[in-house]
Order: sequence, then structure tokens, then C-alpha cells
Amino acid sequence: MAAFPHSPNQAFRRLRGTRSPAEFAALVRRAARDIGETVSCDARYIGRVEAGEIRCPNYAYERVFLHMFPGLALTDLGFSPREAVRGRAAQRTAHSRTQARSKESDVQRRAFMAGGSATVAAATLGLTLFGDTRRLPARAGEPEAAAVEDAVRRIRLLDDRHGADALYRRAAEPLRAAYALLDAGAARQSTEDRLHAGAGELALSVGWLAHDSGRFDDARSHYAEALATARVSGNAALEAHAFSNMAFLARDTGRPRESVRAAQAGRRAARSLGSHRLLSLLALREAGGWAGLADRRACEDALGRAHAEFARGEADADPEWMSFFGEAELESLEARCWAALGEHARAARHARRAADLQDPHFARNVALYTAELADDLARAGAPDEAAWAGGRVMDLLADVQSTRVESMLSGTARTLVPHQRSPRVAAFLARRAMA
Repeated sequence: MAAFPHSPNQAFRRLRGTRSPAEFAALVRRAARDIGETVSCDARYIGRVEAGEIRCPNYAYERVFLHMFPGLALTDLGFSPREAVRGRAAQRTAHSRTQARSKESDVQRRAFMAGGSATVAAATLGLTLFGDTRRLPARAGEPEAAAVEDAVRRIRLLDDRHGADALYRRAAEPLRAAYALLDAGAARQSTEDRLHAGAGELALSVGWLAHDSGRFDDARSHYAEALATARVSGNAALEAHAFSNMAFLARDTGRPRESVRAAQAGRRAARSLGSHRLLSLLALREAGGWAGLADRRACEDALGRAHAEFARGEADADPEWMSFFGEAELESLEARCWAALGEHARAARHARRAADLQDPHFARNVALYTAELADDLARAGAPDEAAWAGGRVMDLLADVQSTRVESMLSGTARTLVPHQRSPRVAAFLARRAMA
């Protein structure tokens, strides 16, 4: 039987206005957080809604959309009535699933309210991914590909809110499941392509958790796995992402020349993708490598390219994983370049802007940027300001667990020891020692 053609959802398209699909998806995710929901909305989902492929959203999205547009019904948003889309049996199934989902959401919300730690976040992670990997199907289909993609989004969300340390071990299980699905194969090439892309992105996400928690050898292994997956499947976007992470890791582990080469390889892979923001990020990765080599001229050239590409704005081709990369991250990466070149006062100006610009929902990044600011201020000869920023980081560490941030804060404390006659510095050092 032939499928009925989809009618574009013009009402929903009008609500998006002048925002790009990626920008509108970010607003949807923010609205979901405001009401305690979890939706994995991206530019692709918005495109499917506007194309009419999604005639009626699931219950989680329904609550979010009605929260965003008070006074409007689903039909006002261009959707079909739920009873027109699903039969009675489907409605009963959907109701059962919604009850289960609601219970799960309640459990997670209560856990976060009671604990508020990354350890609790890690415990809830298992509720939302694959579950028992022994029950994987013999052949992967669209639901399995979607589950891999959802795993990536949920891991990134939890990392943004709570940091990497307690998530890493738990996140390795869905990664094994994703590659088991790849080994099993898929009935359709389009599904297999999605599985390759999803498994590669999942390897990068788990690699980042290892990277941020100081497990550098594990991170290098996961990044290499993602790069191999990209090469096997001919996925230039995944290849560019892998090289970006490898450049970052090389810089963090004292291999600046490797960082430069990885960033340049990522740029070659990204040239045909149409994302200026991705090219901007790769130029910043390259700048960080040049700074590590103390090549100021090459660093400034790469920074200039980064700013020029960033100024060209967002595009529909921007990868979903780059949702973290805005003006705040650009300022932070530039601050690290100036710090590596020994210009700590200049670095502090950029780090301060990064902390001020960062969306407070991304608690881990707020803590990171503020820790960078504290370290730059300490090295720039502003100990009291550094102690204040360090105290702010310690406040944030109640909800964030990140070895990277902890390590930076320890370095700042060591730098401030000669200034402990200052009451503010002494108070910070005492608090740090007790922690």
C-alpha cells in the first residue's frame, strides 16, 4: 500500500520565525528543562515536524510545546488530533508507555532533587539507554538506530549538567551495545549509515567523558575507534569531529604538534560540509596547538580564521554535537591560547567573558570557565580576584564532578599560596584544604 504524502506544517514553521532549526531546537530543549522534561530535540526533528512527517508529537513533546505556546492547542500548532493519528489499540499502548515514561521521569526528578550529584545522574542513565544488551536484535532496524542517537544526546545532556567523572563507566555499556548492533548488521543501507554515525558519535561522547575525567589513554582509544568508524563508512562529518577531539586531547597531553596536525586534518574533512562554525572550532583547535609550540604568529593567524568563520553565523549544516559551541566557548578557547603564550591578563579578559556569556544551564562549562578565570587571575597578579573566582567554582562543584576543573583549581591554589596573608586568599585556601 502506498503511503499518503505528508502535508507541510506551515503553522509550526511560522512559529519558528527567523530562527534556524538548530536555534529553535535549542529553545525547545531549554523549555523542556524548565518543566522537568527530557526531549532530544535537534534541527532534524524540527525539519521532520515542518515537513509534516510528525503528525502528532509524543506526550513529552506535547507538554513542552504547550508550555512554550500557552493558550494554543496542538491543532493550533499545526498537528493532527491524537485520535485521528492513532487507533484505540495504539492509544492504549501509548497510554501505557506514557505512564511508564512519567514514572521514570518522576524517579529521575526525585533522585536529582534528593541527591543533586553526578553519581545520581549516572544511576539514572541506565533507565534511558539500551538496558540489557543481551536482548539486542539479530538485525538492527530504525528503532535501534534511534536508540543509539538518543544515547548520545542523553550522555551529552548529563555531562553538561554534572560533569564526566561519575558517568564514564556507566556510558561504556551503551557503546558496547552500539558496536554489537553494527556487527549484527542492518537490513537497510540507510539504517546501517545511521548506526555507523551514531556509534561513532557515541564513541566520541564516551571518549570525552574519559578525557574530561583524566583517563587520557582511554580517551585516545575511543577517539581512534570513532575515526576508524568514520573512515570505514565514509562519513566526513564524523571524521572532522574525531579529529577535533583528537586535537584537543593532544593539546591537553602535551603534544602540541600533533594537535596542530589533527586540527588541520579535521579542517580538510570539514571543507565540504558547509558549516562555518565547525571550521571556526577546528581553527581554534589549531590555534591551541600553535600556542603550545610558542608560535605566536601562527596562533594569531589561526585565531583570525576562527573569528572570521564564526562571524559567518550558524547554518543548517552545523552538527548537532556543536550545540556547546557559542561565543562563550570561543572566548574560552582563545583565553587558553593567550595563557599558553604567557599573556595571563589578556587570557583573564577572555575567560571572564566566557563565564559571563555561558548559559547557566550548562553548569559544567560555567565551572570550567570560572576555573580558567581564577587561574589566569592568579598568574596575572590579581590574587584577591582569583580567590573570589575560585570560591565561586567550589560552589559549583556541589553539582559538578570534573577532574579537569578540580585539577585547575588545585593549580590555582598552589599559585595563591605566596599570597595567603590576604584574608580573601586565606579563606579560599582554607576552604580548599578542607574540601
